[in-house]
Amino acid sequence: MLQGLPPLLDTRTRLVVLGSFPSVASLRSQQYYGHPQNQFWKIMVALFAPDRPEVLTFPYAARAEWLLAQGIGLWDVYSACEREGSLDSRIQNAQPNDLLSLRERCPALVAIAHNGGESFKHAPLTRTLGLPVYRLPSTSPAHATWSFARKLTVWRELVVKFNFLELN
Repeated sequence: MLQGLPPLLDTRTRLVVLGSFPSVASLRSQQYYGHPQNQFWKIMVALFAPDRPEVLTFPYAARAEWLLAQGIGLWDVYSACEREGSLDSRIQNAQPNDLLSLRERCPALVAIAHNGGESFKHAPLTRTLGLPVYRLPSTSPAHATWSFARKLTVWRELVVKFNFLELN
């Protein structure tokens, strides 16, 4: 049985991005979106610090704190599972995280975003929190049918909608 990562959340969290379960690379490094080809961190920097690409080179703890300062938190829908490799389709015997605790953990929460289809299967549960719930295109390298630019456009629409950044 594989164990997931602890939540990256705090009282500043306004948007929680829920993945499914960490990849092999993420588990090995103990970092959310730790696979070098995962586009999550590139999307975050493109949205919140487009003039500061060096954020991508920060140690994980500094990147995590930077993300929390933007009001973005991370967690996964599964706390543990059995899986060979990293594909969501290989997940078996998954144990869910306590997603209903999100309101208590994150008092400033205004929306929930599911990063990919496997995570979005849990939208009926997250919708019971009474917040807007969105499906975003997966940032995983396995979701290569969408270009980076296309993914970025969809992610940008969500963060603009909730005033996470101002577009000129």
